[in-house]
Amino acid sequence: MKFRNLIPKFQKNAVIHRQLATIADELLQKYPIISITGPRQSGKTTLAKLLSPEYRYVSLESLSDREFARQDPKGFLETYQNGVILDEVQYVPELFSYLQVLTDERQRTGEYILTGSQNFLLMESITQSLAGRVAVFHLLPLSWQELSGTAYAPVSWENYLVGGAYPRRVVQDIDPAFFYDSYLQTYVERDVRQVKNILNLGLFQRFIQLLAGRIGQLFNQSSLAVELGVDNKTVNAWLTVLEISFIAYRLPPYYQNFSKRIVKTPKVYFYDTGLAAYLLGIRSVDDLAVHFARGALFENLVINELTKNWLNQGQRPPFYFWSDQSGHEVDLLIDRGARLTAIEIRSGRTIQPDFFKGLQFFQALSPTAEAALVYGGDTAQYRTNMRVLTIDGLGEIT
Repeated sequence: MKFRNLIPKFQKNAVIHRQLATIADELLQKYPIISITGPRQSGKTTLAKLLSPEYRYVSLESLSDREFARQDPKGFLETYQNGVILDEVQYVPELFSYLQVLTDERQRTGEYILTGSQNFLLMESITQSLAGRVAVFHLLPLSWQELSGTAYAPVSWENYLVGGAYPRRVVQDIDPAFFYDSYLQTYVERDVRQVKNILNLGLFQRFIQLLAGRIGQLFNQSSLAVELGVDNKTVNAWLTVLEISFIAYRLPPYYQNFSKRIVKTPKVYFYDTGLAAYLLGIRSVDDLAVHFARGALFENLVINELTKNWLNQGQRPPFYFWSDQSGHEVDLLIDRGARLTAIEIRSGRTIQPDFFKGLQFFQALSPTAEAALVYGGDTAQYRTNMRVLTIDGLGEIT
């Protein structure tokens, strides 16, 4: 697909070019609606305005606009048409059926850009009402590739991991501890109450902290339930709230075409390692160096970066992990249908022989699978049957 070059369009207004802009702009010319979902403060509104600075902007966080849209959806969409950004549109699900009818009648491309920070709620409405009429995109916080070559390029992956990648924190150089404390308070006090009526917010915050300590581990809801003094259903519901709000996610296991002795429980990761590091009490690179979760956080970081690379191309990441009950494991498995890529992730700066054991075992089971080791060092290598990559080389995994 040939994309028109948007970089000059953005350079005047922004130092950091969002990679998603290219495909989003292309499909804005072909669909009546595009939607951009992602965490709060990931840059969705900024991207929408940069894509179409001439569009009218309406935030449905505004109570007056929200009430207008709820009480008279048709009148609202007749008032705002032919080039409109509707921000946080999940607040008014009544709009979606009217959007379907009106955009079908008007037959215009690029009429609306919808944004939202509650994934499942927005996606459910889109699936029910706007299938075939909307191009769906997900914008996560800034990626390593987006920051590389800019004034904000991190000096090391350790700094990037601890600082996180939310645009405001990066561009304004806000102290991570202050930023994430405020972010967490805002999230719990506002977003959680909108998604689910959680009565004990303090216990919910404790749940988020405990989950951060289990990054890269199997989601053991029974263990969490015992520690928190709640039932399994509550733990599962709380994790769903975090998923809806782009705080945490489950990485599913891969068990096609293998024996029954394969692990079939998902693992848990956070969408931003800066938030996870804050929850774990990590305030500096020195803290990270001696922390028990260093390896798990680096694993989380690499999976996030690859996820961003896929999403920024408008593609859904076909990501899994693989593990058997004997302890053999592959941190990340990319399934493209006809092609599998097994990826081992290690935070060590020096390559050790045991880094390759999981990959070699998996290649014996699946000889056609590609393999790559991503480690915390600085030198890429090409070894027999596999690549050795640094964080700078993640763009090679396509």
